[in-house]
Amino acid sequence: MQLYSLEFVCFLCTLLVAYFAVGRLFGRGQWIVLLIGSLGFYTATGWQHLFFILLTAGSTWLVGLAFGKLDARCKELRKAAEKSEKKKIKAKFARRKWYFLLAALILNFGVLSYIKYWNTFLDTVGAGDSFLASSLLLPLGISFYTFQSVGYLIDTYNGKGEPERNFAKYLLFVSYFPQLIQGPINRFDALAHQLYERHSFDADNAKRALLLIGFGMMKKFAIADLLVRSINGCLNHIDGSTPGSIVVFGILLYSAQQYADFSGGIDMVRGVSQLFGVKLAENFRQPYFSISLGDFWRRWHITLGAWMRDYVFYPFALRPSMQKLGKWSGDKLGRHWGRTLPASIANILVFFLVGLWHGADAHFIWWGLYNGIVIAAADLASPLFERMIKLFRVNTETAFWHVWRILRTFIVVNIGWYFDRIEDFGDVLTGFYNTIFNFRADLFMSVLKSYSVNYIGMSLRIAIIGCLIIFVVSVLRERKVDVAGEILKLNVVARFAIYTFVLVLTIGSFAYAPSAGGFIYANF
Repeated sequence: MQLYSLEFVCFLCTLLVAYFAVGRLFGRGQWIVLLIGSLGFYTATGWQHLFFILLTAGSTWLVGLAFGKLDARCKELRKAAEKSEKKKIKAKFARRKWYFLLAALILNFGVLSYIKYWNTFLDTVGAGDSFLASSLLLPLGISFYTFQSVGYLIDTYNGKGEPERNFAKYLLFVSYFPQLIQGPINRFDALAHQLYERHSFDADNAKRALLLIGFGMMKKFAIADLLVRSINGCLNHIDGSTPGSIVVFGILLYSAQQYADFSGGIDMVRGVSQLFGVKLAENFRQPYFSISLGDFWRRWHITLGAWMRDYVFYPFALRPSMQKLGKWSGDKLGRHWGRTLPASIANILVFFLVGLWHGADAHFIWWGLYNGIVIAAADLASPLFERMIKLFRVNTETAFWHVWRILRTFIVVNIGWYFDRIEDFGDVLTGFYNTIFNFRADLFMSVLKSYSVNYIGMSLRIAIIGCLIIFVVSVLRERKVDVAGEILKLNVVARFAIYTFVLVLTIGSFAYAPSAGGFIYANF
């Protein structure tokens, strides 16, 4: 059931009517409507997948309850114990909690790894496919709800919140249908109370939600889907004769397609959720306006980055062994290396896992490592960069310097897209070689014609207009302008003109795009 299908629209309208009717008639119980709707939605994507989401929800909920009981029992025993016994009791219960956590992590990441990665591993070692794994389609949102549930579990383990005692309510947190399609990865303390409290229909909120959905649809249809054929023509068959100019053109189109598809899908699911009065976490914040690769990853897939930061980066970087390494490097190499070396190693680990999260194929791993190594190298070399800025007397307060940092980051990000989009590593190397040594701008137009890429046709024109709209909106958001609010303040004629233009652009794209595909992130 795709977000843009008539089937989904009917489902959504029915659920909205039931949701607000229950709230108006009974004053409570709206979360039950959401739970029934979410489970119904998930069942419609494949009833056999229901087992996996129930397994994840059930196991993490039970272990979370166990943490609560162990903490309460530990507190009770320590209160009655002698001072000399208090530490032993605490250590004993901490060990029990660790065993429960470890078991839950092994179970949930084991299931995720088997379904998502096992066949790739068998192909790598030449052992063929596993019958069970190959017979299972990837359950919708399994990476997202697994990470979200594990995040809740770790927070409960660390005492950052009380465990949810109502399984049905916890199941809603895990299975809430807008987030299942492609995230975001929400936190329990930010989302749960919104799901459980009563919401009344708010016309202004509904208008904002519909604007967000419409903007997301424009990104998806008028940009992402229109660019697929051109990108495939440029990047699917790279060899020594492929001009570097074609490769660069394909990568630039891919950068636009990825952002339009990912952020467009997130806009749509956030808009759908907002119709129910539930605000999901922001997942993209003008990433192509970033001034460094680290800044890019604080703006791109924000919730995945935050999850990796809190549950991988900090625990790893603050390990005693990493602290010892930091002390040793500080003594031998200087204070800066002592501070940054543990964090740099942790960054490489994090981005290796980010690459693996996207898939077990080697090109995803290389892409993740590229990002981690570049960020680590930039952190380690930052004193050198600062000295060069002083040496050449660069005024870092000028608009020119800010724009240069944005362009530099955009280039670095696009180099990474070579690894992400071109699946064969040999083709990646060929693409880099041709970009540098065989650019051949003079062959650009003729080769595009031979690829049947519609570079001057209506499809690319529509996509360019869509990109310009995104650019203008992004500039306004960077300046903290509430774009939706400003649109809603306009008079009826101006609003109608904007809505009509975006609607015509979106619907017009249907005639030039291949049949609408699913969202890229739904595959992760």
